[in-house]
Amino acid sequence: MKSSRLLALVVGFAVSLIPIALHAQFSGVAPANSLRDLSLLKPPTGYSVAIVVFEDLGCPACAHAHPIEIQAAVATHVPIMRYDFPLQAHVWTFQGAVDARYIQEKINLKLAEAYRSDVFAAQRTIANKEDLQRYTGLWLERHGQHMPFVIDPDGSLAKAVEADANLGRRINVTYTPTIIVVTKDKQQVVCGTGDNSYDHPENIRPVVEAALAQSKSSSTTAGHAAPHAKPAQD
Repeated sequence: MKSSRLLALVVGFAVSLIPIALHAQFSGVAPANSLRDLSLLKPPTGYSVAIVVFEDLGCPACAHAHPIEIQAAVATHVPIMRYDFPLQAHVWTFQGAVDARYIQEKINLKLAEAYRSDVFAAQRTIANKEDLQRYTGLWLERHGQHMPFVIDPDGSLAKAVEADANLGRRINVTYTPTIIVVTKDKQQVVCGTGDNSYDHPENIRPVVEAALAQSKSSSTTAGHAAPHAKPAQD
């Protein structure tokens, strides 16, 4: 009788822990948010952790978070996976994302990152598509490049930007920047909840460090797992 009661208590305690495990975070406890299907976001091959960013080039909060993201990535040696999420209220930012994608695809990724950084810094000087075109043309000239007459003749760059935005809509991105630290099987939202008391990009690095520690611990545990039992012989 006592053993069956003890078993029931153990099972009940284990069941009570399931919600905690399902909502486990790398660091601290994140508030409720409306994001979904975050399992779609995975680190690139060869990395256990990544920083995922959905951003709008005309968003002041994105401009504030941008250098913090870079600093966290450099300090922890994890990649940033950037997705464009241009807001309809910002009339020039879809084209800005296309321009950044042109530099990334036709020149190189490093220069594209520099372009994004400079556009964020120059937000207040860009009010419309004409301002953006002048800015991009001069920026490319300063970097020894020539702006083509038509930057996206076949529309492929615009489709790539739209694919980023569609992924954001699929996971229900509502705010920019939305920043999520991901491993292969866990995710923690750092910015994008809509809760101003929580959405602080300064939290990226500690969350990344906690995710790296958890990933390392999981790998060590897996490496010391008991060997498989040998098949029974006839």
